[in-house]
Amino acid sequence: MADQLLLIRHGLIAANREGRWHGSTDSSLTWQGRRQAKRAAAQVQRHPPAPTALYVSPLRRCRSTAAPIADAFGLEPIIHDDLREWDIGEWENQPFTVLAKEYNFMGKIRHDPHFAPPGGESLAAVTERMVAAFREIHACHEGRVVIVSHGASMAAALAHLLDNDPHRWSHYLTENCSLTELVLDIAPYVNFFNRTEHL
Repeated sequence: MADQLLLIRHGLIAANREGRWHGSTDSSLTWQGRRQAKRAAAQVQRHPPAPTALYVSPLRRCRSTAAPIADAFGLEPIIHDDLREWDIGEWENQPFTVLAKEYNFMGKIRHDPHFAPPGGESLAAVTERMVAAFREIHACHEGRVVIVSHGASMAAALAHLLDNDPHRWSHYLTENCSLTELVLDIAPYVNFFNRTEHL
């Protein structure tokens, strides 16, 4: 079993800067996001142990973020579909302000974790697949494993694992290319959360 899961959120995309929700929407890193990815890889190199495996969401922004880490350690990124971002279906690419004021998205998921936007996923579904992916990866490797994924979906998993309450996902949102080290013990915990000093 893995000793630690090193969780890295992907680098900056235009939608992050503009305050729009990109879940299943596939996006490229900005120039700043590419620089963040290189700095994250350098930070992983500076702090052993070296990772034994590298898992990544299928979305382009995560694959691009993982590339410098793969190069630094000679690892082949393993695409895991369940590490993808929270898909909100027909509400994709909307500004957060519109999601709040016109759709009451946050209010609806607070009231009902099984609520899903048209064509999208519920908080409960995102949490279930992400936690299952973390546990599967943890069981398949030893040492430190790097996972490059997304802000909202990782937050949902952390809220479930650490607080047993996915509704607290907003307490676990992370910065682009931040590092969080998760230990999946009997009682899961983090060694550090949302580290950004390398950026």
